[in-house]
Amino acid sequence: MRHLIQIFEYQKLCAHDKTYFVNEVIGKKVIEKLWQYNDAHNNIYFTAIRNGVKFRQFVGVIQIRNITIEILPKADRQKSTEGDKQNWHNVLLNMLAKCKKIRVDSVSEASLKKRYHSLLDLYFEQYLQEVNYLLEQGLVKKYHKQSGNLSVLKGRLQFAQNIQHNIIHKERFHTSHQIYDTNHTLNQILYKGLKVLKTITNNNSLIDGINRVLSRFPEMDDKTINKTHFDGLVDNRKTTAYKEAIKIAKMIILNYSPDIKGGQDHMIALLFDMNKLWEEYVYRVLSKHQNKHINVSFQNSDKFWNNKRIKPDIVLTKINDQNEEEVFVIDTKWKVIDPSKPSDDDLKQMYAYNMYWESSRSMLLYPSSNPKMTSFGSFHKGRDGENKCKLGFIKVIKDYKLNLDLGLDILDMLFSDIPAIDR
Repeated sequence: MRHLIQIFEYQKLCAHDKTYFVNEVIGKKVIEKLWQYNDAHNNIYFTAIRNGVKFRQFVGVIQIRNITIEILPKADRQKSTEGDKQNWHNVLLNMLAKCKKIRVDSVSEASLKKRYHSLLDLYFEQYLQEVNYLLEQGLVKKYHKQSGNLSVLKGRLQFAQNIQHNIIHKERFHTSHQIYDTNHTLNQILYKGLKVLKTITNNNSLIDGINRVLSRFPEMDDKTINKTHFDGLVDNRKTTAYKEAIKIAKMIILNYSPDIKGGQDHMIALLFDMNKLWEEYVYRVLSKHQNKHINVSFQNSDKFWNNKRIKPDIVLTKINDQNEEEVFVIDTKWKVIDPSKPSDDDLKQMYAYNMYWESSRSMLLYPSSNPKMTSFGSFHKGRDGENKCKLGFIKVIKDYKLNLDLGLDILDMLFSDIPAIDR
């Protein structure tokens, strides 16, 4: 039986905790696998505690054996309920879809419960659909080198290998030659992705789908695929259709952690830094409101000190009716704070942004379940004229769903005390 555990970021998971739907503890083996995975990634994902882990700002999904752990975001410190978990599950899914981390036709809770056991199942099913599509269109063929012993002289004779292998069998030739077929890196990655899925999934309908796709796949070398194989891929017109499948295959293969002892505790983890996801999501909802008066740019950068650079999250440029530009800087922070106690480091960061981008106003943007109205405060030194910053708090969930007015709400906060005629 498959067990789904939903837990929020910064919460703890211990070996003695009960799995959902069944009176069974998680067990030491699962915790040790999490520790092992964390060690292999410089301990960035969790904090190890006695007999357990404490999650950090990474959200997503982890599968170990028949246990699936979904780590969900949360924008308040209130005690959570099952309803909260469902709401934040949908919020996470919508954010991933908006940031193009996943493509879904429908993200309603009803359809998800019907079709998917977890976020992983959604990724896996999408991968099968993409590979099926490529098979129907016909896999791309490429020229590639092949070496081997042949009964005919074909291509270039490899003298050293020929002497080594054919000193007795004079009728054979060890050659290197070009062939044109589907057995190349691009298709080998797709094939490896299917093999990994078959190893880790415990969803019977997905296993059936994987077997059907594998039966249609041409003969393929089962190579060990690593990051260098993905880095070496070159996009061209013929491989455009592969883009989505390769993106998911990369996530699956590079995040797969096989059981090195040969047991059944294979693990896969798809985890996203909530700080980066929140930053990109805010940019994307703001970019929907770009027009001839407002321009939104992302991941700006400038030289700061020696080889260090300064990088604000979002720079918004507003052009008024007199064709004058005003620059606003937004820095997103996925954390819950007291509105009356902003971090000194965050304020110093915004001060530097104001200087570098010649911005008169900047904003630190935080998620909140109960936003407080705030106003701009002034830095006492620095640039001529205004040099202001404010703390902005935005409601992520509205009416139990992702706040669809988030972009407009942010713009209202940013322009709150600018006369309407100048907006």
